[in-house]
Order: sequence, then C-alpha cells, then structure tokens
Amino acid sequence: MSKILKTVFDEPGKKVRLNDISAQPPKGMTRDEAEKRFVALGKELFDLQDAMFGAKVNSVMVVLQGRDGAGKDGTIKHVVGCLNPRGVSVVSFGVPTTEEREHDFLWRVHRHAPRRGEFSIFNRSHYEDVLVVRVHDLAPKRLWKERFGHIADFEELLAEHGTIVLKYFLHITKVEQEQRLREREQAAETAWKLNPNDWKERDYWDEYTGAYEDAISRTAASHAPWIIVPANAKWYRNLVIAESIVGALRDHKKNWEHRLSEMGKAGKAGLAAYRAQRAAGRNAKKKGR
Repeated sequence: MSKILKTVFDEPGKKVRLNDISAQPPKGMTRDEAEKRFVALGKELFDLQDAMFGAKVNSVMVVLQGRDGAGKDGTIKHVVGCLNPRGVSVVSFGVPTTEEREHDFLWRVHRHAPRRGEFSIFNRSHYEDVLVVRVHDLAPKRLWKERFGHIADFEELLAEHGTIVLKYFLHITKVEQEQRLREREQAAETAWKLNPNDWKERDYWDEYTGAYEDAISRTAASHAPWIIVPANAKWYRNLVIAESIVGALRDHKKNWEHRLSEMGKAGKAGLAAYRAQRAAGRNAKKKGR
C-alpha cells in the first residue's frame, strides 16, 4: 500500500516554500488504489461524524484555500459528500458585503463557526483578508499584517472550546491551472464558472505565492495546522484530505465513545426510574380500589 504524502505545517514561523513542494501524487500511487482507499475512509468518516454529533464535545472547522481552479468545489463535492448533511454547513466567502465591511474582518467568519457536534466547511475564508487584500493593496500593510495575529488568536479561541481546526492549501501548478481554466471554456456543463478575473489573477501568481507562504508560516499551529495538499490530480487531492480529516477525528474517538456510553447509562437510568414510578402509581391505584 502506497504511503499518503502531504506536507504539514503545525508550528508558527517555519519557512514555507511552495515551489519546493510537489503538486503531483507520489510515485507508486495509482488512481485505482486511491479511489478504493477513499471509499473506505468515507465510510469511517461518516461513522466518526456520527459519534461526534451525538457526543457534542467537539466540532470541526475545515478551511479550504487555493488558487482559482485548485479544486475547492470539487473537494466539497467528494469529501464532504461522505458526511451526513444533518450536521454540516458549507460557507463560501466572497467579496464582503456592505454590512460585512462595516464590522471587523472576522465578524462574518465567527458567526459561521461550527456548533458542537457539527462541521463547518469554509470555501475560502478569513485568509482572504491577508491574501487578496495584500496582493491588490486593498488595505494598508500595517493593517493586514496585524491580521495574522488576530487570525491566530481566533483559531486558538475556537480550539480551546473544542473545535478541531484543519486548514488546507490545495496546491496546483500554474500549468495545471491554465489547463483547468481552458477546460471550463470547452465544456458546456462548466462554462457557467467562467470568470475573466480568474485569468487576471494569474498575472499575480508570484505575489499570491508569497502571500500564501506568509499566511501559512505565520498562522500554523499544533491546534490549527496547515496541510499542503498535492492537488494536480483530483483523485489524490480527495484522498489526502479525507485521510487527514479522519486521522484528526480518530484521536477523539475514544472520548466520544465514552461520552456516548455515559449518556446511554444516564438515559437507561432515567427510563428505569420512569418505569418504576409508573409501576408504583399503578400499584397505588390497585390498593385504593
């Protein structure tokens, strides 16, 4: 069985060089093997989510970041498709609305943080305020630089309250991005995704590379790691993310099972007390006849 390769940054300050990280699947990994493993992981993910939903001790916030065409929507379709929609919300963060601009930059994000037992999937996120804002000079440097600290504090706060924070950068090459954007033009079913801005943003490839590297380096933490996902092959991207989420949830499985067991005992005790009380009432009525 081939090893699943990914690059994890879980300590702040470590230098990130995206150009040194492969966007391709590792040698020896085949699509057939990856898809079989993905199916097995999907079933496990569903069961883990079910335990988390019942225990209501933790929640999960999945942050998906990447360049245009990197596969954020595809990840949601395939990986999130393994989850029970009962406990999942998917939020896409686009250009801030007038109301959102009148609040601090984290206001629109914090309100979508997951409740205990639930998943929140962010298609883009609060990181846009240190990426797009930086690249296009939409705010003074002194302002967006301060946001790294605010983001780190925000994610630490969520983690302290039981949220499992997982952040993914979907890593594709410039050549792969061009191919995907051209495919959108040629396929009628994806033409609706066409946006001239996707091509305009390619002119800032290097600027975005620097912005992503800084964002990852400055906000990586053990409680909020960044996972660099080789995403040139969609099937491998799906496998890496599914494996990563399952791995993070497995660490909590025993705690959730213990919690569910205690809840079951309490429920049974309550039911036994109710039945005993009801039986006593019936006996009292019989004696009173």
